[in-house]
Amino acid sequence: MFKSANSKPKILVAPLNWGLGHASRCIPIIKSLIANQTEVIIACGDNQRLMLKAEFPSLRFIDLPGYDLKYGQNKRLTLFKIIFQIPKILIRIKRENHWLKRFLAKERVDVVISDNRYGLFSSEIYCVFITHQLRIKVPFGKKIENIIQRINYQYINKFSACWVPDFENEPSLAGDLSHPAKLTEKNIRYIGCLSRFKKLDAKIAADSLLIILSGPEPQRTILEKILLNQLQSHPGKVTMVRGVPDKKEKPANSNITVYNHLPTTELNKIICESEFVICRSGYSSIMDIVKLEKKSIVIPTPGQTEQEYLADYLFRKKIVFSAQQKDFLLNDALNNARKFCYKKYENIDDSLMEKAVEDLIISIRK
Repeated sequence: MFKSANSKPKILVAPLNWGLGHASRCIPIIKSLIANQTEVIIACGDNQRLMLKAEFPSLRFIDLPGYDLKYGQNKRLTLFKIIFQIPKILIRIKRENHWLKRFLAKERVDVVISDNRYGLFSSEIYCVFITHQLRIKVPFGKKIENIIQRINYQYINKFSACWVPDFENEPSLAGDLSHPAKLTEKNIRYIGCLSRFKKLDAKIAADSLLIILSGPEPQRTILEKILLNQLQSHPGKVTMVRGVPDKKEKPANSNITVYNHLPTTELNKIICESEFVICRSGYSSIMDIVKLEKKSIVIPTPGQTEQEYLADYLFRKKIVFSAQQKDFLLNDALNNARKFCYKKYENIDDSLMEKAVEDLIISIRK
């Protein structure tokens, strides 16, 4: 624990490299840590570093390879690929833990905050695990889900605490994922909706679309091609953010402005000015949509069961409009979305995360 009264507590923050969502939802946590006078170190992969470095240029970054999962060309292949990559995931988790032991042997850290990196636990210091998936959905039935949940809890219980980016009471954003029938033994704390954005009083341009792409390949590129082919005839302004900060910018088409990545302030403004946001149903994107009260069309990644569950669950709650990638037709989706009765989510409370961070800092200063 933190001992010196003359130096700042040192916090290691490590988001998973499964797309940019884990990194983006760590931004408000990092800002709160800085506001609480801590020294923050970020351990992440290349893409996450490019994104977070733009937000926090003065912070120290350490390279930490991720799980580097690959998806298939369709739903069935993606399911098979994820299953066959399980041994790879377990090896990477073990390597993460060895990495943390070597890191802690070299320098003092008071707290580790791990966003879905299962190997970053230690009995020597306080370790926080962030996840909205206390129950992991799989397409193989409840019995298999129960087995996976037990394994999931075995890892989570190695940490000092578990922070869940959702609300403890209904309405829940993640449904059964964050509110399973049985909770883990660890200290569970619901920290609300994690979004780096703020709602702006912006004028919304008619027929304006914002496309936000994300996630592992090849599915990110597959959706990009589907949308680009159909956006050519769209009458309104279109902005596409490709979610690949390490790539070269693509030239803009007549009515489409394309960015590989945008800083938070610029992206925040464009989201608020757009009539519809079209994106994956990843949980970080869902939290952004809800926070900004945007009309959205979410397209779950085929074979990624979590996204398929979230899209269906929130569609039934009238929070998002959902469409499938297979045979996706932009005009039909927009026509149906305009008729859709979107409901405003009434449970946003930014103070939950800030209070969790404040309590953490108070506890390690004792």
